[in-house]
Amino acid sequence: MAEQEMTSIDVNGIMKRIPHRYPFLMIEKVIDIVRGESCTGVKNVSVNEPFFQGHFPGHPIMPGVLIVEAMAQTAATLVVDSIKGVDAGTHVVYFMSVEDARFRKPVLPGDQLHIKVKKERNRGTVWKFRGEAFVDDGLVAEATFTAMLVPDEGRTASHGA
Repeated sequence: MAEQEMTSIDVNGIMKRIPHRYPFLMIEKVIDIVRGESCTGVKNVSVNEPFFQGHFPGHPIMPGVLIVEAMAQTAATLVVDSIKGVDAGTHVVYFMSVEDARFRKPVLPGDQLHIKVKKERNRGTVWKFRGEAFVDDGLVAEATFTAMLVPDEGRTASHGA
């Protein structure tokens, strides 16, 4: 049970596990980790985000597709962290499908997203997750998505260290 007690991964730990970098790294921290099952990603939404220049001028709203991407990055961090024998930085998680995406409320500069992902099932290298994004206690987006873990021949274990 001690292995399940890790409670957070900071941004440097995230970058060791997934290949995303600024401006496309959508999470700063992963908390409430239950390896192989669930976790929560944290995204501090800043007015300085590059997408706000065009979405929308004078009325900035975080694009829904980037909220779903934040869900996927949260899940990918969990997957890489959960599999024994997989060293951080040697594998990548690819989206396979997105289903039932719903956007409930706009996400605005100054909001803090809490992205809760829970494994629905996994078979081999394919994982299916349910994601929900919250601002404060309000549900702002949700989706079900599937991803696959594959070896990343282009990266080394020291990349991002």
